[in-house]
Amino acid sequence: MMTAVTASRKSVRKSSGRRRITPEDLLRLHFVCDPQISPDGGTIVFVKKHVGDKNEYVSNLWLVAASGGEPRQFTSSGKDSVPRWSPAGDRIAFVSGRHKPKPQVYTISAGGGEAVALTAFPEGWIGSFKWSPDGKLIAVSFREQDPEWTDEAKKKRKDDGSSDPPRVLDDIWYRLDGDGYFNAQRYHLYLVDVASGNHRKVYTRDALGFFSFDFSPDSKRLVIGTNRDRRALMKDWNDDLLLLEVGTGKLKAIPNLPRGPKDSVCFSPRGDLVAYAGREGGDDVYGTENLELWVCDPVKGRARSLTGGGDYCLLAIALSDVADVVFGPTFRWSPDGGRLYVQLGWHGESHIASIGTGGDRVTFLTSGPIMLQMGNLSTDGKRMALLTSHTAAPDEVAVGEVAPRSIEVRVLTSFNKSLLGERDVAKIQSHWVKVADGTRVQLWVMRPPAFKPGRRYPLILEIHGGPHAQYGVGFFHEFQVLAAAGYVVLFSNPRGSKGYGRDHCAAIRGSWGGADWQDIQAVIEFAKSRPYVNSARLGIMGGSYGGYMTNWAIGHCHDFAAAITDRCVSNLLSMAGSSDFPDRPDHYWPGNPWDRAETRWAQSPIRYFNKVKTPTLVIHSEGDLRCNIEQAEQVFTSLMVRGVPTRFVRYPRSTSHGLSRGGPPDTRLHRLRQILEWWKEYL
Repeated sequence: MMTAVTASRKSVRKSSGRRRITPEDLLRLHFVCDPQISPDGGTIVFVKKHVGDKNEYVSNLWLVAASGGEPRQFTSSGKDSVPRWSPAGDRIAFVSGRHKPKPQVYTISAGGGEAVALTAFPEGWIGSFKWSPDGKLIAVSFREQDPEWTDEAKKKRKDDGSSDPPRVLDDIWYRLDGDGYFNAQRYHLYLVDVASGNHRKVYTRDALGFFSFDFSPDSKRLVIGTNRDRRALMKDWNDDLLLLEVGTGKLKAIPNLPRGPKDSVCFSPRGDLVAYAGREGGDDVYGTENLELWVCDPVKGRARSLTGGGDYCLLAIALSDVADVVFGPTFRWSPDGGRLYVQLGWHGESHIASIGTGGDRVTFLTSGPIMLQMGNLSTDGKRMALLTSHTAAPDEVAVGEVAPRSIEVRVLTSFNKSLLGERDVAKIQSHWVKVADGTRVQLWVMRPPAFKPGRRYPLILEIHGGPHAQYGVGFFHEFQVLAAAGYVVLFSNPRGSKGYGRDHCAAIRGSWGGADWQDIQAVIEFAKSRPYVNSARLGIMGGSYGGYMTNWAIGHCHDFAAAITDRCVSNLLSMAGSSDFPDRPDHYWPGNPWDRAETRWAQSPIRYFNKVKTPTLVIHSEGDLRCNIEQAEQVFTSLMVRGVPTRFVRYPRSTSHGLSRGGPPDTRLHRLRQILEWWKEYL
């Protein structure tokens, strides 16, 4: 592990003469995800993406030997993803959108050859799929497109001059950011016969479409984690575990389970236990309480938490703008069913840990300033497919050699080595600050690669979204671009962040602008105290909740020469009814937005905009369904009316809340250039 002293000495060395990182480097980066190791442990299949010639992401399957060697491209349609080995290891199933608008599950021989479409679903979306252990079936979650909104229906309207139809809605759940408007359509579960391709619908009762599922080891049953409540979005914790008989379609609920969410269900190799991620109570999967690892008997229930004795959350996700961030828990059974391997975020790092089914202490098997994402295990459990990244390099494919007390990680690919070898990549240095009430907050400082001692630099404070997520030690292109442009970049995990225990996260529940603002103020004072920082040239920026805190900061202090608020929250009253996830009364916040609105209004940044003097760049997407663009419109209008220097960059309806990490490449470049232009003008 690099010590703070070593990191500091390396960061002040003279510039190597390499070129600085620019927004345009996004077009040369390679992105890898979803590594899956073959049953025999010999080969890892993974997805590699890059930006193509027509402003699109090209996505193909690649293979690399787990023992090392050059990776090789395996498919070439440019629209392939989600590879999964057959239980025998002779075939790979994957999802391909090569024939729009009807993505299908394809299979291909592990030795290569022509991919063959296994499914023949109508226009719609494939959610996830799993092989049965005997290799005869594949279970698929699929949602059919609303008949009035198929490509064929839209073309017919265009040809005859008809208007688009109205959306007649009877359910509050009809849209999702990044997914769009699906109206009354829901994901259903299908079983596909691998030999013939025939499919049959076996489960249709999930109210939201977020259900998870897994086959029993004998392939005769499926366990389904599902919410069947008629008001599921208001009771998104009301999950059941159901057993479905594959042969007959008969459903039976597993009894004696606690009330609460139940996600990522998974049968043990012996079939005697079902594992799931959950918690007790009325919080959904995304909440301030720790998401724990549970096991239960598939017949008798009697669930128990394996991780409840610790202070870890299975949903402590580190954010990045160059990786497919998986906003869900990740865990895998050992082959003997005696323990589970769990991916845990902790103090800005992501590691692999294990815990026995008896509920032993969580044992971390990896360590150091690194981000690890877990794929799957070989049949014998000796090898694990991984992704690994750190501050100086995006994700690469790795293999983990699994031992009882540790995992040896070997990196197998180096797709970005050539590009980053030509660039001067900034390093980070970790610090902790103490807040007045004794809370310790972790932060990181990234200095410009050409840093010169004795010189004072402008500083940009980045605030993460969520708020219940975390910044980490992985590669962040936006941060590197800012550092390369000559700014010190500071980012932190104030209260509300995951990765520091339940109390650190829950401290801001129903109270944004409280403990989190105290922590940010301590971070600001830390920044001002650095001898290399020009405290008259401080900037603040953030997206989503980070945009909220940016808005809050400029309404409560005048420390910043300029600000950038991105896909922000400004008014918690209007946010309650304009987001894809409506705000439940007396749940996260006390009261409601109609007749008991005091708490939400007191915590709305727009309330304090009479005090704002800070020049502010407002960035938002018209297609953002998480934080509706009206949140940004309120900021822009208020500042313009008051005469505060302001610019509003509105991205089109085709972009969503996740623009900065998954939007069209040209739009992402435009955003980064706008950010640099704003900072150049005001810092």
